[in-house]
Amino acid sequence: MPAGRVHLRVLPNERVPERKSELPPVIRRAEVVAFALVALLVICVVAVLYAAKAFFLPVTMAFVVGTMLSPAARFLEQRRIPRAVSAVLIVAAACAVAAFMVGLLASPVMEWSTRLPELGSLLKEKLHVFDRPLRLWQQLQGMLGGSEALPGASFQLPKIEWVQPTFEFLSPTFAQFLLFIATLILFIASWRDMRRALIMTFGEHESRLRTLRILNEIEEHLGGYLLMVTVINLGVGVATGIICALTGMPNPAALGALAATLNFIPIIGPVVMFAILTVVGVVAFPTLGAGLLAPVLFAGLTFLEGHFVTPVIVGRRLELNALAVFIVLAFWTWLWGPMGAFLSSPVLIVALIIKEHLLPADSPQLPPD
Repeated sequence: MPAGRVHLRVLPNERVPERKSELPPVIRRAEVVAFALVALLVICVVAVLYAAKAFFLPVTMAFVVGTMLSPAARFLEQRRIPRAVSAVLIVAAACAVAAFMVGLLASPVMEWSTRLPELGSLLKEKLHVFDRPLRLWQQLQGMLGGSEALPGASFQLPKIEWVQPTFEFLSPTFAQFLLFIATLILFIASWRDMRRALIMTFGEHESRLRTLRILNEIEEHLGGYLLMVTVINLGVGVATGIICALTGMPNPAALGALAATLNFIPIIGPVVMFAILTVVGVVAFPTLGAGLLAPVLFAGLTFLEGHFVTPVIVGRRLELNALAVFIVLAFWTWLWGPMGAFLSSPVLIVALIIKEHLLPADSPQLPPD
């Protein structure tokens, strides 16, 4: 070989691995480690959110509600009302509406709470119709080797030990309420500056534009979601009040307000309202059939609202999978209780919007079936 010349050997074209099983073991192990780290991160975040609920719940609630109300603040700002003043006015109006709803519910709740022993005895008498099925069930338990029951046992109501734990579960502390109100006012007042700062944290023009689109779409969809759901729930409350008035139920205005309030919590709220109407109807009417008329009509109303009205109005703005809504609802209810249930749908909407922008439809997808 002449001096100064280097012999080059041409290598054959190497085939690119098409399946994960053909990848080197080091690459496969790296993917497993990355997945495990992400799973550990998710577990740690959930644990922190659960342990620090007293702080994260009111702050997250303020962020979500503030984003929903930001279109109203922008509307007032366009009328030359300062942003800070708009935030105070909006929060004050929301608190006034909440106080009005509480006022409608306070009087009948206090009246019924003072009559709990009497109402319990009356309800027990009305439920004697279940004595025979209960005896059959006890006999079946005895035949299968279960615990023996008294032969003359009748339907027994649960003890009223659930009242205080339920109240503690449903009502936030005063400190949490103050934190929510203060954070909500400050968030609405400074949302425009926060948007600008968040967008400017990205250096590339494309990243800034994508962030702007995400924030605009989140604000638009959450504001529209709150408006549409509020109108629908007010309609449900009015219809429930009319049903209660026509069927002779006591305090129809309070029951309608309660139905409108509980309907903000998907799935759980209508079920709780049906149970309340059933108890009130059984106690208030002399016959079981008359007492169940209002709950049955309410069940039909919520069926129409849940399967036709809400999907047509809200579904046109953003499609929500029923299974995803249920799973998210169960998770956030377990994590943060009723307030978490209220936040479940807005959080799902935000996640879907972010997913659509970060993983657009033209990215690689699975082939159709």
